[in-house]
Amino acid sequence: MTTKLIAKSPLPPGDFAIWIIIYVELVTFAALFIGYAFARRADVELFNQSQLLLDQRSGFINTLILITSSYFIVKAIGVIKTVDTQKASILSSRWLLAAIVLGSSFIVIKTIEFSDKFEQGINLSTNTFFMFYIILTAFHFMHVLLGLIILYVVYKKTKIGGYSKLDHRGMETGASYWHLVDILWIILFPLIYVMR
Repeated sequence: MTTKLIAKSPLPPGDFAIWIIIYVELVTFAALFIGYAFARRADVELFNQSQLLLDQRSGFINTLILITSSYFIVKAIGVIKTVDTQKASILSSRWLLAAIVLGSSFIVIKTIEFSDKFEQGINLSTNTFFMFYIILTAFHFMHVLLGLIILYVVYKKTKIGGYSKLDHRGMETGASYWHLVDILWIILFPLIYVMR
């Protein structure tokens, strides 16, 4: 008896709709990044001087926070995919809660950073650099908030055993969105805070 193995290309994790959203978000941010690059090229000195007013330390800490939170999300999904018991829900929900705590820390640090800039009188009309800084980081900030809401919904469902080894698509959908948030910041941080 001969068994034929048919190669099947794996589908991306989560619902198809989330990938449409991710694509649209990536295109939107790419347009903003390109706009930033052209504006910077037109006045490099202004951008370099303005960049010195940013707190690179808090930007770096937020980078570590988002990367670590994404790692925790991967761990949560890994547990659900490999362990088919009630214990999987408990362990997975703990990883998700840790990711939510870290994501919330990002929000706190970024809010402090925004407050500091606004207290210094910096706003959208200060100069071109700060216009892009505020637009890009505030837009990303809103994505983090939405990501935290999504993770919280996933966390609540995980806690009551709503996902299993065979059915974890909703968790993967939420994770895909959170990884988008992480990837965008990994591009945003060096672009805005570091590159000179």
